[in-house]
Amino acid sequence: MIGGGKIRLNRWQQAAVAVGSAVGALLDPRRADLIAALGETTGKPAFERVLERMKKSPEGRAVLLERPRVISAQVGHAWDLPANTFGAAYARFMGSRNFSPDDRPPVRFMETEELAYVAMRAREVHDFWHTLFALPTNLIGESALKVIEFEQMHLPMCLMSVVGGTARFTEKQRKLFFQHYFPWAIRAGMQSTDLMCVYYEKHFQEDLEDVRRKWGITPAPAAPNQNVP
Repeated sequence: MIGGGKIRLNRWQQAAVAVGSAVGALLDPRRADLIAALGETTGKPAFERVLERMKKSPEGRAVLLERPRVISAQVGHAWDLPANTFGAAYARFMGSRNFSPDDRPPVRFMETEELAYVAMRAREVHDFWHTLFALPTNLIGESALKVIEFEQMHLPMCLMSVVGGTARFTEKQRKLFFQHYFPWAIRAGMQSTDLMCVYYEKHFQEDLEDVRRKWGITPAPAAPNQNVP
């Protein structure tokens, strides 16, 4: 299995893991392993649809054939690219937050290697999408990106994450999100190309604004109130 051992679950076991992961993730949103387990145990039909779309796309087929990984050994050259490139923007995003591409939890609950790779790919391109959509990693930014991910992949976990995230908003954050970020995220997710069919690593050396235009990506607008965390 991609990055971890394969665990076979029957339907009752899947339901138990899903419920346990959902409760645990709500109690501690920092538990990436629980969020990952929730996505896997509730997202098989969605991942199957993504897989079929990738098979119909030339670039998506190349991703499935070569199975690139977003790990330091394969994307480290992004740190050496010119400042205007997509790769350099990704490197700045990661470096400014002291993030490592190697920190993603492994896939454990997918039934086939192919589906496991699609689930892993969805997990690993998350920071590419942060970079392309110019979204911060605070609660509002993550919730907005989950809206885009839901529009793109229809993963139940994304919808649950938005519900859970907005429940933790302050009143000021909630107003900002639903009046400013939510409408934009709905449009952005629908207007963009099929982002799971993009071989991002092949475009690292291209200008950031050029790839945004090519993929129909509209970056997040500046928040009207910069004092909201």
